Amino acid sequence: MSVQRDIEAPAFTDFATALGGRLRAVRAQQQLSLRGVERTSEGRWKAVVVGSYERGERAISVQRLAELAEFYGVSVGELLPVEEAPAFGTPSAAPLARIVLNAERVAALNDPDAEPLTRFAAAIQRQRGHFRGTSLSIRREDLQTLALMYDTSVAGITDRLVQWQVLTPESLILDGAP
Repeated sequence: MSVQRDIEAPAFTDFATALGGRLRAVRAQQQLSLRGVERTSEGRWKAVVVGSYERGERAISVQRLAELAEFYGVSVGELLPVEEAPAFGTPSAAPLARIVLNAERVAALNDPDAEPLTRFAAAIQRQRGHFRGTSLSIRREDLQTLALMYDTSVAGITDRLVQWQVLTPESLILDGAP
């Protein structure tokens, strides 16, 4: 397990530093000091904690990131670092070799945020005349389109697909994986 952590540590550090820079930039745009954040939030956001997020010294959960975005009045996407790597991954995050959706699970999603995905998948099925079966292969370009629709990166939309549990097991093979 420690070997795995050693491998992932640089990727986490780079991301945490980039995320911290975005957090600092958004706070600065709001013309707030760290103490100002603590005062304005009536102590909900401690200056020392926000500062440690900004320096990349402390991990922030998705829930807390969403709460901080709400406090700043911005979308979570505005807090995430801009992806400067190629569209299909970085050395620290290999892209999926195949993207196969479970069409039934996509159609059954109740999350309002999933509606663009549901419409997109249905459009692909209509275009291909693909109405039988549960698997729907999508192209990498389709994944890029979904990322644009959700104002996120390819990695970000892939994470959402994983969270919604709509990827089939075939999708869980990474490029370059043995």
